[in-house]
Amino acid sequence: MVVPELKAWRAARPHVVRVARSVRPQLVRAVEAVKPPLVRAAGAVKPLVTQPSTVQFTAGAATLGLVVAATVVTAAGPWDSTGQRTAERDWAASQGRAGGADHGHVSGTSGKAPAPAPSAASVLTGLGGSVGAGPSPTEKALADVLGPLLDNAALGTERTAAVVDLATGKRLYGKGAGDALSPASTTKIATAVAALTAAGADHRIATRTVLEPDSEKVVLVGGGDPTLTARKDAEGNASLRTLADRTARALKDRKTDEVTLSYDTSLYEGPDVHPIGLDNTNVARVTALMADEGRLDDTSSGTAKRTEQPAADAAKKFADLLKDRGIKTADPVPAEATDRAKALATVKSPPLSALVERMLTNSDNDIAEALARQTAVAAGEPASFKGGGTAIRKQLKKLGLPLKGAEFADGSGLDRADKLTADLLTALLAKAADPAHPELRPALTGLPVAGFTGTLSGRYAGQPGTGLVRAKTGTLTGVHTLAGTVVDTDGHLLAFAFLTASDPPTEPTATQKGLDALASTLATCGCK
Repeated sequence: MVVPELKAWRAARPHVVRVARSVRPQLVRAVEAVKPPLVRAAGAVKPLVTQPSTVQFTAGAATLGLVVAATVVTAAGPWDSTGQRTAERDWAASQGRAGGADHGHVSGTSGKAPAPAPSAASVLTGLGGSVGAGPSPTEKALADVLGPLLDNAALGTERTAAVVDLATGKRLYGKGAGDALSPASTTKIATAVAALTAAGADHRIATRTVLEPDSEKVVLVGGGDPTLTARKDAEGNASLRTLADRTARALKDRKTDEVTLSYDTSLYEGPDVHPIGLDNTNVARVTALMADEGRLDDTSSGTAKRTEQPAADAAKKFADLLKDRGIKTADPVPAEATDRAKALATVKSPPLSALVERMLTNSDNDIAEALARQTAVAAGEPASFKGGGTAIRKQLKKLGLPLKGAEFADGSGLDRADKLTADLLTALLAKAADPAHPELRPALTGLPVAGFTGTLSGRYAGQPGTGLVRAKTGTLTGVHTLAGTVVDTDGHLLAFAFLTASDPPTEPTATQKGLDALASTLATCGCK
């Protein structure tokens, strides 16, 4: 099945590539300048718009490389905390400001000039043909171009691959596609699909305060929100400062200005230290209460030194915020809230769809581990590393996905005990593109864009996949993986997964370039 928006892709593709390469400098400047609020998930139950506007189509295809494909998105996706999508759409609109109907404000744009969006006529004049309607790439043709690239010694001693046509679900190419290897961070695709299935795209994680009856005991109850922040600019995340404001007002309404404060992390079970250990800067302790992912600097993504006690530190910050608001309290201590406690105040995370996108774009391990536990909570499993793995498998089994050989030891892919197949990764992407599962769309819209965003922003330099490949990266010592989507020259939306492993480890940059070449080849090959 091919949506109408794809019909012009074949003839438009050369222009798309030029625009994708030229927009990057403007995009980088615009991203720094724009900080709009979050918007709803494009693939949630109610899409932002019922028909894609030309601005969305132009930005999606040209600057994002979002392969506006069979049933994938009606808008560019919910996560806009950096202003990326707004900047892209504004830039795309500016290229056609002179001619075109004024479609008014398009959800997800800044509303700044230019107001007129390019009309279909000015963008698509002279374009024709039926894109994606012809035959899919053939297995032989794909083998002819991918085989030599997979034989590249830089990829290491083990490598598996799968390519699937997302319009039909048919596997077009496979090399060891059913062999399970360590997936590294491509595990996050499975975590995303499982969490969206179990809890729903609109689910928000609550952090709350309660007051124990007949006392002046306040308990700060962690709900597992990994994006809770104590910073002045919450940037759309749940704010510990806002929770302090609301809690202080509620207490003053009760004529209370002095309390004892406790904090409750009982939602999560089992060890809170990831098997890679506390010395690793990739992930904090996995606890139901933390602020700013326990980071000891002002970063919001990437590696960072972490506090050894994220829950206690978050509670101490909250106590200080209460004191600033006229509520006296001593240093907080851990304690569980009782069932009889009365609600004081609540703040909620962005929707799960936004958390999924942020996790995938930045390969955020703290969000990934939190989403694995949220999946466990929703599925009735213990909210632990083991329970999260069990819950992820349970949700993927419900979707009928190929789980033979798969192992889920964590939600992030940092644990080498994780095992996935190329078949499963492409099946996950195909399920996310399935019109029967719009709730899974953020698993596609969150994928980094080659040469532009997230973990692919520094890759694909000079390669034809720039702006056209969307993929999740995976990197551990001796393990390199890449899984995502691309549109070929005939407009076919393809899902791919390439997994490699080597002992001794290969040189990382060379291996990554080898993987990028595989995805770029899919973008440029008709392969008939």
